Amino acid sequence: MFFKQILLGIIGVSSGLIVSAGVFTVLISVGLIPRFAGKMHVARKIFVLEEMVVLGTLAGGFFSVFSEWGMIGEFVREHKVFGGATDGIWNLAGTVFLMVFGLFAGIFVGCLALAIAEMLNTIPIFARRIGFRHGLGIAILAVALGKLAGSLIYFTQQVFLYGG
Repeated sequence: MFFKQILLGIIGVSSGLIVSAGVFTVLISVGLIPRFAGKMHVARKIFVLEEMVVLGTLAGGFFSVFSEWGMIGEFVREHKVFGGATDGIWNLAGTVFLMVFGLFAGIFVGCLALAIAEMLNTIPIFARRIGFRHGLGIAILAVALGKLAGSLIYFTQQVFLYGG
């Protein structure tokens, strides 16, 4: 039984390392971090950006496996940290946190998708094939706004609860 647990642990760690290596390979191959550093004019601190990506990935992996360590809200509500208004303040803080996290996660995923599309030259090839000459920026903005509207409808109407 003990050796079975050790074997499962080794398999789990090895699988996690392989998956994370794949994720980092994609991020490196599309040049996302250097592009972010260039846009933010902090090219001399590119190593800090890369370390933050690794730290965020490790933290996300840790809290997805050991979710009980991330249950701060349970402690705050149990000990009434903010007195009688603890529930209201904590609900507001949680909502604000989720909104900010969702915004940054969406920006990251959007940038990653555009970087992959740019690396594969899909946008110029698509524009050439359909004979699109002017207004490519407007078309990309329209796609982004459509995705924004779709995600707002998805979450405000709670489509994720019903599946349709």
